[in-house]
Amino acid sequence: MKNPPHSSPSLRWDIFCSVIDNHGDLGVCWRLCADLAQRGHTVRLWVDDASALAWMAPQGCAGVSVHAWPSDETLHALAQDARCQVGDVVVEAFGCELPHACQALMARATPPVWINLEYLSAESYVARSHGLASPVMSGPARGLTKWFFFPGFTANTGGLLREPNLAERHTAFDRTAWLSALPLDKPLAAKERLISLFCYEPTALPDLLKQLSQADAPTRLLVAQGRPSAAVASATQALHMASSGTGQLHISQLPYLRQTDFDHLLWACDLNFVRGEDSLVRALWAGQPFVWHIYPQDDLAHHDKLLALMEALDMPAELRNFHAVWNGLTTGPLPALSRTVIDDWRRWHRQAQQGLQAQTDLTSRLLSFVAQKR
Repeated sequence: MKNPPHSSPSLRWDIFCSVIDNHGDLGVCWRLCADLAQRGHTVRLWVDDASALAWMAPQGCAGVSVHAWPSDETLHALAQDARCQVGDVVVEAFGCELPHACQALMARATPPVWINLEYLSAESYVARSHGLASPVMSGPARGLTKWFFFPGFTANTGGLLREPNLAERHTAFDRTAWLSALPLDKPLAAKERLISLFCYEPTALPDLLKQLSQADAPTRLLVAQGRPSAAVASATQALHMASSGTGQLHISQLPYLRQTDFDHLLWACDLNFVRGEDSLVRALWAGQPFVWHIYPQDDLAHHDKLLALMEALDMPAELRNFHAVWNGLTTGPLPALSRTVIDDWRRWHRQAQQGLQAQTDLTSRLLSFVAQKR
C-alpha cells in the first residue's frame, strides 16, 4: 500500500542524534533523513558518531548532508555569520540535548518548529503524550516551545517509518539472486530453513542453537555482525559446539549490511530475530514472522514495553510464550520452532502488517504536524 502523498513545501531540516547504539538511534535517524530527502526536503544530520554510516549507508543520500556534532565554539563562530540559518524544523532525536549555542541560534530569528522525537513504544502513555507542547522555561531558548512526537502503532500516535516506495521495492525483490550473492562460508541448500539473528545477549540463545541442531529439518542461521556474532560464539563454546554449528544447524556469519540489504535479509528469511527499534519496524514490514529482543534495562522497564507490544499486535499465545522466554520474562525451555508454528506466526504477522499498513506512515504524520505548527 502506498503512503499518502504530501503537498507541503520543501523545508530545511536539522536533525540531531547522539549515538547510544549505532544500529538503533543512528539507524532510525538515517531512515528519517533519507525519507524526508526523497520527498523533496533538505536535511542536515548532526551526529556525534557517524562511523556506522560507512556500512549502513555507504552511498549516502541526495539531499542529506552529515555533520559532526557541533561544538559550542563552532556554533559561536556561526552565530557571527548573518548567513547562518537554523532549519525550518529542528529534530532532537531520542532526548539528546541540543548545545546551548544551538539553542541561542534558534532563538535569534524566526524560531523553527522544534520536535522532540521520542522512542517507539506501544504503551498507553504514548497516545496521551504524543503532540504535547513542552515550553522551554530557562536557558538560551527560553520562551520557545518544543513538541513531543511519539512513534506508535495506532492512529493517535506518530506512526511508523515507512518509505513511499517500500512496497514496490519488496515486490521487485529477487530472493534467489540476492541470497546467491551473499558471501557465505557454505552455499545454501535448497531445503534449508533460513533464520536471521540480530540480538543482544539472550540467555536462551544456547537453547535456541541446541533446538535447531536437533530439529527434523536443516536450518541455516544467518548471524549479524557485532554483538550477535559475539553472543553466538559464546553460546557455541558453552555447548561445546563447532562455531559453524552441528547436526541440522549450520551457522553462517554475515558481513555488515547496508540498511537496504538488511531489509532484503528480513524479506529472504523464514523467521527473523530482531532487536531494538529500527529492526523491529523493518521486521513488521517484511511479511515474515519475527521474534523481538527488546533492549534490556536494569529496572526491568523493558518488560512492560514488551508486554504492551504483544497486546498491541495481538500476538498468538505461542509467540507470546516464545518472546517471554527469549527476553527473560519467564524461565524454561523455548517453545519448539516447528514449521507448523512458524507458518501460524506468518499468518498472524501478515494480518498485523495489513492493519499497520492501512495507517499513515510516520514521515507523513510528521510533515502534517509541522505544517500545523508553522
